[in-house]
Amino acid sequence: MGRTPHADRSSRRFSRPRALLRSFGIGLAAASAALLLVGPWTAGGASDRYDDIALFANVLDLVRKNYVTPVDEHDLMQSAMRGLLQELDPHSAFMSKDVYDEMQVDTRGEFHGLGIEISKAQGGYIMVVSPIDGTPASRAGIEPRDEIVSICPTEVPEVWAEGETCRTTEDMTLLEAVQLMRGKKGTDITIEVFREGFEAPRSFTIRRDVVQMASVEGETLSPGYGYLRVRAFQERTDEELRTALAELKRDNPAGLQGLVIDLRDNPGGLLNQAVAMADHWLADGLIVYTQGRDEALRQDYSARPDSEGTYPMVVLVNEGSASASEIVAGALQDHARALVMGMPTFGKGSVQTVYPLDGGSGLRLTTALYYTPAGRSIQEVGIVPDVEVHPGSPEKSVLYRGVRERDLRGHISHDAASPDASADASPPPDPQGEPEAPADSASEAAPDADDEPDVLIARALEVLKSWTYFDRLSEQKAGLDSASAASSGRARRPE
Repeated sequence: MGRTPHADRSSRRFSRPRALLRSFGIGLAAASAALLLVGPWTAGGASDRYDDIALFANVLDLVRKNYVTPVDEHDLMQSAMRGLLQELDPHSAFMSKDVYDEMQVDTRGEFHGLGIEISKAQGGYIMVVSPIDGTPASRAGIEPRDEIVSICPTEVPEVWAEGETCRTTEDMTLLEAVQLMRGKKGTDITIEVFREGFEAPRSFTIRRDVVQMASVEGETLSPGYGYLRVRAFQERTDEELRTALAELKRDNPAGLQGLVIDLRDNPGGLLNQAVAMADHWLADGLIVYTQGRDEALRQDYSARPDSEGTYPMVVLVNEGSASASEIVAGALQDHARALVMGMPTFGKGSVQTVYPLDGGSGLRLTTALYYTPAGRSIQEVGIVPDVEVHPGSPEKSVLYRGVRERDLRGHISHDAASPDASADASPPPDPQGEPEAPADSASEAAPDADDEPDVLIARALEVLKSWTYFDRLSEQKAGLDSASAASSGRARRPE
């Protein structure tokens, strides 16, 4: 991969627009020579592109020379790249080094920090959703609904004023708070916390440690009936799933009679991990397929012969279930392997490829759409549950309405994503490159779905037990019919 003009500090200054144009021109001339050999672009098209690049360089130079205050050209170029990707779709983006590093941390599910799930309302302080069990924050006594009013980091950022050692979180973004609270294992950080019952904020000094976020957790709801909570699709999700299933089998030696898979508020993650999860319960057939602009780039993901079992399953979803979550729910639904219950899902039916760039930044680009085994695109419309359950707001007794794909500016429409939509050629998708589905916030750990009413889990367990009950009735009836037929045959047998 070639180096970009802003790969490092020594090359971030464009003192001569003429030199900038010359470098653009050389690269464009080389590209044009190559294109003449294969012929996809016309000479006129190349000329138009050269004019656009020259116009961009002219605007950059005018801003640099004439804007009311001095500007950082590196920041300008970063903004230009962000703007370029923003015009495509909500999931294509240029990622600065900090954002790219954060995405990789989320994918790995492991970091050095405090171990708290946080959120933030506009104009408010950072709010603790929950401390993760066994982490430094939990041991230090941090509690849910604590407000972190200020952060005193170990290393004060260079942009802070001289002598400033702490900063209020009122005007801080979640990403900024996360970056301040994360740090090397063994280092200390102080946070000012206000809690109901406190007369004033209190200081908590916490020593950072390795924090591992479990993406899969399991428990037994009732003898023979298991529950799996899947928070995200990270690098270790399939491994954690196998461990959770093994523990459920150990706790239920007579075997599982039913299983609830909770995908509520799961923002997605890695495509290969979603395929691996669905494969546990499918013995054959298609799990999902991806399709780029070129029909030749279709990639099928199929189930392997072995499967986990034939016990009945219920998959719980809501409007926060997106991307990889929808792949799992759609595959199990299309194969009639599970009953999907809850609310229509987010509706993100696109695949993103992540390209690392020089200087530690990255490019997230939508390169394909995915389709369920039945050939359905869920783009914009989501997965419609077999049993739709609308949990009400406990405060207002109204139906919950969250942001979905169709609410995002510039999203790909369902019609455009339909399998027969015409398309041109595009680069092949990276099967492991699908990052998390859209989220409006960053956090030290992804928020849990604890606020979702547990009545849905109880309803799912009820359905599973009824399912098993009617299956047994059918088996008994079949046995009685067979016995009756055999008895009738003996009665008619001649002496």
